[in-house]
Amino acid sequence: MQAPYAIIDLGTNTFHLLITTEKETLHELRRPVRLGQGGINQDHITDAAMDRAKQCLTDYKQVAQDYGVAKIIAIGTSALRNAKNASFFVSEIFRTTGIEVQIISGEQEAELIYQGVKSGMDLGSNNSLIVDIGGGSVEFIIANRAGVLWKQSFEVGGQRLIEKFQVSDPIQQDEINAINQYLEDTLAALKFAILEFMPDVLVGSSGSFDTLSEIYCLQNQITYAPDGESPITMDFLQSAMESILKKDRKARMQIPGMIELRVDLIVVGVVLIKKLLDIREFSSVRVSSYSLKEGVRSVMLK
Repeated sequence: MQAPYAIIDLGTNTFHLLITTEKETLHELRRPVRLGQGGINQDHITDAAMDRAKQCLTDYKQVAQDYGVAKIIAIGTSALRNAKNASFFVSEIFRTTGIEVQIISGEQEAELIYQGVKSGMDLGSNNSLIVDIGGGSVEFIIANRAGVLWKQSFEVGGQRLIEKFQVSDPIQQDEINAINQYLEDTLAALKFAILEFMPDVLVGSSGSFDTLSEIYCLQNQITYAPDGESPITMDFLQSAMESILKKDRKARMQIPGMIELRVDLIVVGVVLIKKLLDIREFSSVRVSSYSLKEGVRSVMLK
């Protein structure tokens, strides 16, 4: 039997671990390391965040060794590609854990997300807008099963928005308005691409979309078993988003399917999704439970 690989996605909010062979998932873990907390908009990884990262990666390495992995592939994204102390972080991680972190560009991240989504669902011949809302960046990819038509990474992730706009709990309308104006100014290139390629379907990749799908499943007595794609409807998405924006943190945690990992970032994630629905009237919405780490599997383990 082929020895498995460990793929680690060092996200700005969450570190994901995937133990996998070329085609089979053996084990998955996720931990809210919050790498960008307190320094994301200053392009700095704080000492506290670095300590959390070291502990998490030490634990992940032990899990990987328990599975007898052949190699650990660790990918750094938004928080690291922008951090002024990224080189120090990478060297410290290697010194303390032996894990070599590869920091990828936003373009590379978007491409890997596309490959991950495509490996778990048939995108069809019509154009879709794939959206991956991270803590540091958001990747937008307009694509179909044949390939990518347009892609771009924007540094407008959830942790950046929360710290930039000091979001209240529950979020206030003037804060929503301020975020919307910021997105209007920042996402101009996305608006032009949507007008050019006219995607029909909104495809949410992992993160907040996973949580929204799980909430949908629980409310509709559907077994939530994400394996490439998980169910949701546009009507539910719109009603759930309105409800989330009205609730404070305690009330959001009472929603069946809500998890501690996403209870804060989902608020600004919802503001961003609603902005997309204002830009384009999509015919439907889909949720991909596959994202960057599955893209790494699809591309790097062939």
